[in-house]
Amino acid sequence: MLNELLIDVNEVKEKAIEFIRNTLDRAGFEKIVVGLSGGIDSALSCFLAVEAVGKENVVGICMPYMTSSEASLLDAQKVIDQLGIKSKIIEITPYAKPLIETIPPSEHVRRGNVMARIRMIILYDQSVELNALVIGTGNKTEILLGYSTQYGDSACALNPLGDFYKAQVVQLAKFMGVPQSILEKAPSADLWDGQTDEVELGFTYAEVDEFYYYLINKRYSHSQLIEKGYKQEFIDKVIARIKKNEFKRSLPPIFELSDKSVNNLEFLRDWGK
Repeated sequence: MLNELLIDVNEVKEKAIEFIRNTLDRAGFEKIVVGLSGGIDSALSCFLAVEAVGKENVVGICMPYMTSSEASLLDAQKVIDQLGIKSKIIEITPYAKPLIETIPPSEHVRRGNVMARIRMIILYDQSVELNALVIGTGNKTEILLGYSTQYGDSACALNPLGDFYKAQVVQLAKFMGVPQSILEKAPSADLWDGQTDEVELGFTYAEVDEFYYYLINKRYSHSQLIEKGYKQEFIDKVIARIKKNEFKRSLPPIFELSDKSVNNLEFLRDWGK
């Protein structure tokens, strides 16, 4: 791993905790609900949430499908037990299966999107019941790759991990004591048997993290990336994903009929103070 991707885990932890507290305070909420998948990202978001607002104010929701790995549920339970938070297991099979059965088995993405969006419906419903905000779990690497489902796992009210490269998620997760079995497992959305992120993407998170550092942080040109040893095929593949999924990284654009549109309400932030 590049030295430049190393973070001061103490400082970053405190800033992430402060971000969570400030966001809840501005929104007028005290509780957080988190969808626990058994993966490292949701585990870390949960750990940060507990540090920020206390275990009594965090609820973990596990939402397995009939094909979900038993190991994923066990790892999610480890997080729940270690942190001492309240939790619920809500099976999504009765809701997802009727729609998934209409989609050809070979169309994994469509099937996975159904699961992701139904999970978010459940999570947001729970947020209303619990008067809580939904915390995000997506990291910077995934967001840039578009490796998420719009209005599915990308949906949230706040996201403390959205500017963390995957390597930085791992660093902070280790520091905060995320269970070893979660740290060591291959990243997976657990959408079908044997699915792993890196096999599906065609490259490792370590490879793309370093590439992103040179491309985004250092603003390397195409020729500099080639000189750094990156193959043209890899560069084209990653850049194409960034461009293709740009729409996922912003709110839907709204046509402005006037200069008093809903896009220009920044003045209200300090209104009445």
